[in-house]
Amino acid sequence: MQEKTRSVREQLTESIEIKKEVLDRLSSKIAELARVLANCLKKGNKIFLCGNGGSAADAQHLAAELVVRLRPNHREFPLPAIALSTDTSVLTACANDFGFENIFSRQIQALGKEGDCLIVISTSGNSENIVLAAKQARKLGLKVIGFLGEDGGKLARVVDYPFFVPSKNVPRIQEVHITVGHIVLELVEDLITK
Repeated sequence: MQEKTRSVREQLTESIEIKKEVLDRLSSKIAELARVLANCLKKGNKIFLCGNGGSAADAQHLAAELVVRLRPNHREFPLPAIALSTDTSVLTACANDFGFENIFSRQIQALGKEGDCLIVISTSGNSENIVLAAKQARKLGLKVIGFLGEDGGKLARVVDYPFFVPSKNVPRIQEVHITVGHIVLELVEDLITK
């Protein structure tokens, strides 16, 4: 049986409709996330990010935008951000010795300080390594922002500032995560360069 394929138009329309819903319902939430991160950075703290798979790539992408800069000629100074999925030696040693579920929480325990922020990115909200990282961060006094899918899964109850994408479609959720991530970081740059 041949699987029905969705047209390009259908997929793009769905993406646009979800983003319109975010615009209509969640703009103030996006501004709130930017304020939380800007306040963290203004106080001399740092931002950690983590996710699995495509969300790990988004975490790395956003960390790079903070350390380098998002917009040319807008900011000359770096901002402290670390994507917890980038150190293969730490990841593999921790997974081997303590289990894959602890690869991010162990790093937060080692590097996180009260006042820092952790951004967790998860479409399901149920990845045990992300849930444990959020719990460890809160235990240490970090503020936890969650870029999540529709109901947020287990993470909905663990993060301080949840951002729920109104969709169950993983690709559409990921598209909104990176779009919102870029918007949040543009607002952060504006807030810290005033």
